[in-house]
Amino acid sequence: MHRPVHRLISSLRLPHRSCRRLLHSTLAAMSEPTPEGTPVPITKSAEKKLAKKKENEARLALKAAKAAKTAAAAPAGGEKKAKKEKGKEEEAPFVNTTPKGEKKDLSQPMASGYNPIAVESAWYDWWNAQGYFSPQLTEDGQIKPEGLFVIPSPPPNVTGSLHIGHALTVAIQDCLVRWNRMLGKTTLFVPGFDHAGISTQSVVEKRLLKTGLTRHDLGREKFVEKVWEWKEDYQGRITNQMQRLGGSYDWNRVAFTMDERLSKAVVETFCRLHEEGTIYRANRLVNWCVKLNTTLSNLEVEQKQLEGRTLLNVPGYDIKEKFEFGVITSFAYPIEGSDEKIVVATTRPETMLGDTAIAVHPQDPRYKHLHGKFAKHPFVDRRIPIITDDIVVDMSFGTGAVKITPAHDPNDYEVGVRHNLEFINILNDDGTFNENAGDKFKGMKRFHARVAVVNALKELGLYVETKDNPMQIPLCLKSGDIIEPILKPQWWVKCKPLAEEALKRTREGELAISPKASETEWYRWLENIQDWCISRQLWWGHRCPAYFVNIEGADQDRNDGKHWVVGRTLEQATERAKKLAGDAKFTLEQDEDVLDTWFSSGLWPMSILGWPEQTDDLRLFYPTSLLETGWDILFFWVARMVLLGVKLTGKMPFPEVLCHAMIRDAHGRKMSKSLGNVIDPIDVIQGLDLEALHAKLYEGNLDEREVQKAKAGQKKDFPKGIPQCGTDALRFALCAYSGGGRDINLEILRVEGYRKFCNKIFNATKFAMLKLDEKFVPEPTAKPTGNESLVEKWILHKLNVAAGEINKQLADRNFMNATSAAYNFWLYELCDVYIEAMKPMTDESASETTRRSAQQTLYTCLDHGLRLLHPFMPFVTEELWQRLPRRPNDPTPSIMLSKYLVFDKSFEFAQAEHDFDLVFSAIKASRALAASYNIQQGLHVYIRTETDAEAALFQSQVPTFLALTKNCKSAEVVRDLAGVPAGCGSEVLTPTIFVHVLVKGQVDLDAEIVKCEKKLALAEMNLSKVAKIEAQGDYETTVPANVRLANEEKVRLVLHTCTGRGLGCELTGVDCRGKRSRRTSSS
Repeated sequence: MHRPVHRLISSLRLPHRSCRRLLHSTLAAMSEPTPEGTPVPITKSAEKKLAKKKENEARLALKAAKAAKTAAAAPAGGEKKAKKEKGKEEEAPFVNTTPKGEKKDLSQPMASGYNPIAVESAWYDWWNAQGYFSPQLTEDGQIKPEGLFVIPSPPPNVTGSLHIGHALTVAIQDCLVRWNRMLGKTTLFVPGFDHAGISTQSVVEKRLLKTGLTRHDLGREKFVEKVWEWKEDYQGRITNQMQRLGGSYDWNRVAFTMDERLSKAVVETFCRLHEEGTIYRANRLVNWCVKLNTTLSNLEVEQKQLEGRTLLNVPGYDIKEKFEFGVITSFAYPIEGSDEKIVVATTRPETMLGDTAIAVHPQDPRYKHLHGKFAKHPFVDRRIPIITDDIVVDMSFGTGAVKITPAHDPNDYEVGVRHNLEFINILNDDGTFNENAGDKFKGMKRFHARVAVVNALKELGLYVETKDNPMQIPLCLKSGDIIEPILKPQWWVKCKPLAEEALKRTREGELAISPKASETEWYRWLENIQDWCISRQLWWGHRCPAYFVNIEGADQDRNDGKHWVVGRTLEQATERAKKLAGDAKFTLEQDEDVLDTWFSSGLWPMSILGWPEQTDDLRLFYPTSLLETGWDILFFWVARMVLLGVKLTGKMPFPEVLCHAMIRDAHGRKMSKSLGNVIDPIDVIQGLDLEALHAKLYEGNLDEREVQKAKAGQKKDFPKGIPQCGTDALRFALCAYSGGGRDINLEILRVEGYRKFCNKIFNATKFAMLKLDEKFVPEPTAKPTGNESLVEKWILHKLNVAAGEINKQLADRNFMNATSAAYNFWLYELCDVYIEAMKPMTDESASETTRRSAQQTLYTCLDHGLRLLHPFMPFVTEELWQRLPRRPNDPTPSIMLSKYLVFDKSFEFAQAEHDFDLVFSAIKASRALAASYNIQQGLHVYIRTETDAEAALFQSQVPTFLALTKNCKSAEVVRDLAGVPAGCGSEVLTPTIFVHVLVKGQVDLDAEIVKCEKKLALAEMNLSKVAKIEAQGDYETTVPANVRLANEEKVRLVLHTCTGRGLGCELTGVDCRGKRSRRTSSS
């Protein structure tokens, strides 16, 4: 053996060679009965016979019992069952009797168990009625010296009820708001709602369609009235959900994007940006959704990847119809005046009806003779010029000839502009072809026309081939329809200058974006930003404040922005029109289109505070403190707020953007109504059976096929429905999931697990308060008095550590770690340790000083522990905190207004933590030993120490040891092995502390021999491995010092393992009473 190992073995002076022999003799000693019994020696053979006999007796007894049961009269059994069912009483459902806005009466004793519905009742209305959600200012109306924290809550769409993703938003944001409020800051959490133009109009139209009507049957004014009715209904539903989730919003400042105040901000922005040239009108290609009949921004279009030929359903067509995508079709154009043909290829054959050129590369020798010539269109009377373009044409791809459709393809549009080509639109807004497509195809739906064009080409002998072509197709995120690029005169925002300023400020540190992945995407998107089309062909939304000046007798192009004026009011628009028309007569025609929803939402942080007016709210609360939202709308919304905020106010609307994860179901799938995995947070709070879940599917706009698919999904995921979890458990779970990733796979069972945590807090507080007798009065402050015992100092130190950790993690926006710190303190330190350890300190036998100190420490832990939890669990913490007595001269009316615990040096007891951790390690070791031997009662523990300080420590903690070790009859501190009786199971705690549990007479010898031999074999193998490494000649010079030290520690632990000093080799009481022998290198 190498010298370092030999030195360690020698220094330990422990037996090793005789280990197995000693093991057998020790276990033989364990077979002796306890002193209370009479020794009865028994051989292994006799023991087996006895066991067999007992087994036969048990089998006969079981057989007799079954016979007796069969012979019993059936009515008697039925009667017994009936009695059992009669005795089982169902708990009556909770009914809230507290008048709205009044404080809950807690004069009655606490309920027998935790009921989240009962606990959460009444508190929200009371908080709101008391004005606790409003920002607290100084006496002179200024921000408090502790600071300011403002969150503009992302406004949910009034399209429908909130889902679990919205609950995540509320949980995170309200956690931060409540935390900052308790830190003493002035806080403002502004609620609001978004009109969501496309989505809301779509759902109302679908609802109308079920009655056989369309919006055109009603007309614009009547239809908009219907949408306002929908908005009022769903805004009420969403408000209820937000309140049930505990969001501490200032409802005096609630906003809606189409309120008069916010609409004024939209009009002002449009006019101001148009006046300086940032908003302009142009006839350009847009993303057209046939299904929704409106323009979409690039961000509202999703690219679907196809690897080859794919048949797809398209919205607006029969469900049985499928169309071919993922292929490229080649066909020939005949050259005018010759028999020659030129072959082109396209993924959209129908667009050839709008072709106005064929492009070839100027250097391609195959086509030089065709430069300047024309091809003849086979279906419409149109000559198609053959042009040269070295940008769009790749000579090596396909035939080297490219068909150009400027009015229906983004790349072709640029070619059309470069070569001044004709832009021919062949598509109506409803997806049918117009007269420009020719008589043969006019009126056809676009994908029917695709099939018809290919067939017509075949008839003329112009069709060449169709083959697989990996490609992307653009889909509408709202409807799933395939997007068509078409020419439309629209209003656009010139984004490049705005983005450059936003990028500059972000790089200078005015804006921080987390997580890092979102920051990277932020820079990439802004650096490549394109102009933003803000026109939408809808009826629901902010109508463009732009007017066409129709001058009598003038030849005007409506597509040209010079014939349009904008106005904050009709009067202003009229005055501007007069200047444009001169002395001529004119009429004003307001643009029928509305503005993109994100245009109004982009003004949210300032419009909710009164902008463009210079209000007190804008002066006090803008810029806001934080924008928290999902990463999926970083560009839809966050970027627009930054662009517009900087442009209109000169300030970043917020210094920090926090992007939370997207919630998916337990299988990692995106939430979808048709999958049946969309979860209403109220269903998680209250619970809902499977039948009721199924019934809710009919409230939406799913067709019967989708309903049946969703039902199957619900039955698979929630076979017993959704269990009642309560708001606090849901919020805590959602925060616990939030650790910085991009996706959360939500499991309802985990939420239910946190309901059990709430139950633990409830019952622990209920039990602990029994320890606070009627005479108990809290000390004026929470500062330690100096009378605290070791375990009291330990728990106060742990409370302090938890407070420091939670504050740090919340500041770092790591909610997963923050909840872990709170959970661990309550469950594993306060409930599992201190509340149990204090029992002997509050017994009648304890001194008055000891009892009062233990009570004060318990009160401090409950008081501050509930405060630490409050941002995550507002309801149960208020309920329990209100039941605690107040400290003298503390008028704090609600836990939400109490002071949050931060790290406090006076609570720091590092030595006490170290000492009690050592004691608790011994307690856990004794528990583990008892469990491994299945000792369930009459436990005798011996703690052997080799230093005076450790002996004194453990001696002082014997009462705690007994309190925290279940069924422990005695705990004795001994200084050497002579004090440890024969037949003990052992565990090494440290090289100088050992825990022994008396197991004599309570173990299976054969099983223990096998178990210990395995442990010894493993230990010896590990020792051999280290020795082999250390035996290398260059070990001392090539292996780093830290690795050598680690190896030495491994050897030390292994030697402790495979000797009489511990780890269940159970050698105590045999050779370890003065029979130590020095090992040699041969061992």
